[in-house]
Amino acid sequence: MPRPEVSGQREQDGPKQDDPKQDDLSAVEAGLDALDAPVHQEPPRRLRTVLFNVLPPIAALVVLILIWQALWASALWPEYKLPAPGEVWAEFWSRASNGEVLSIIWTSVHRAVLGFAIAVAVATPLGLLVAKVPIVRAALGPLITGMQGLPSVAWVPAAVLWFGIEDPALYFVVLLGSIPSITNGLVSGIDQIPPILPRVGKSLGASNLAAVRHILLPAALPGYLSGLKQGWAFSWRSLMAAELIATSPALGLGLGAYLQQGNDLSEMSMVITAIFLILLVGISIELLVFRPLERHVLHSRGLTGAMAK
Repeated sequence: MPRPEVSGQREQDGPKQDDPKQDDLSAVEAGLDALDAPVHQEPPRRLRTVLFNVLPPIAALVVLILIWQALWASALWPEYKLPAPGEVWAEFWSRASNGEVLSIIWTSVHRAVLGFAIAVAVATPLGLLVAKVPIVRAALGPLITGMQGLPSVAWVPAAVLWFGIEDPALYFVVLLGSIPSITNGLVSGIDQIPPILPRVGKSLGASNLAAVRHILLPAALPGYLSGLKQGWAFSWRSLMAAELIATSPALGLGLGAYLQQGNDLSEMSMVITAIFLILLVGISIELLVFRPLERHVLHSRGLTGAMAK
């Protein structure tokens, strides 16, 4: 005789139903993956980029010149204290037409770039030592921070006495002005690295050099880049202070010497022209070098909100 069916046996005819808990878990995982993935935004249109990046500075410059012209026309100060914008333009054009402006700028810029490159080569290993070796941090950390706050002009008399009025004196001032900032920037970037990253590299068998190259420096890049920007600013200001004080025909005519020359001749048009050229170099380095680097670093980490425009 056939056996009777057991009560409560499941029906095998219908399809299996999906587990709602599994669906919820998949949705959560998809949401987390979407948060981790960098947001790819369409690049802004060229016209919008030009309008946003070019027009506001030009408008601000025009307003500044108009205010300057109005102050000159009011004759509140004598001509030798506040020259007209046209007189400053005439001084600039007379130097630019014969190529002297390019020579003056190059004399200072090549010193600043070479000094900054040497500072990066010195400060990078120094920052790694300070960040990773506790005894080095205890010994040199306060000294480096104190040197960062020391005005660079304080080193100029000592540099002149040690090296004479020669190029080494200028480079010495540039190095002491920029190395502390680069070092502290790298130390700050390494301190903000999640501790799990070096441990993962060590567990994978990475050597000390490989860990520095592939883990520490890439992970500390935002802080390191901030230190580089500040180091460049300090090196540029240090060079201008050194060129103002240590003037000699053997050093050539740089921007600082040109500024001091205008002061010696009581020519305010030369002074303002020199200030304008110093500012122009600083803005150009920021826009052509550090701004693209910062945008690339932020974009590679999905942090494009601050630099999207």
